[in-house]
Amino acid sequence: MAQIGIFVGTVYGNSLLVAEEAETILQELGHEVKVFEEGALEAWQFYRQHYALVITSTTGQGDLPDSIAPLFHAIRDRVGYQPELHYGLIALGDSSYDNFCGAGRAFDALLQEQGATRVGEVLEIDAMEQPEPELVSRPWIEHWGTLLK
Repeated sequence: MAQIGIFVGTVYGNSLLVAEEAETILQELGHEVKVFEEGALEAWQFYRQHYALVITSTTGQGDLPDSIAPLFHAIRDRVGYQPELHYGLIALGDSSYDNFCGAGRAFDALLQEQGATRVGEVLEIDAMEQPEPELVSRPWIEHWGTLLK
């Protein structure tokens, strides 16, 4: 099955809960999974040949959490074109803020700009409606895991 790197951007831990749930589900589907709470560019480069799952919350005015911002900037500034990358994205946000899911949307836009292929649709989870994002994400993760080769 597939090798998947899960790259987490979290402030209060909700994205990490989703990532841990994703790790369990994807392993049950037979995939080899590793979670990176503070992903380094070297780890990202390895998963460019496999699959990356980005799970990030949004902080401030649509900003990336400190745990994933350095990775985002390294990908933007040092990686460039990466058409071999296949990825999924789960964005957590709060619709009471103007830049709902801004960090996830920025990550998706960057990867699209760099020629990567998104597997499935982006899952956006609204904290105003879904206080337990790890439960909401389960069906999406189960489906996403079946799309991988």
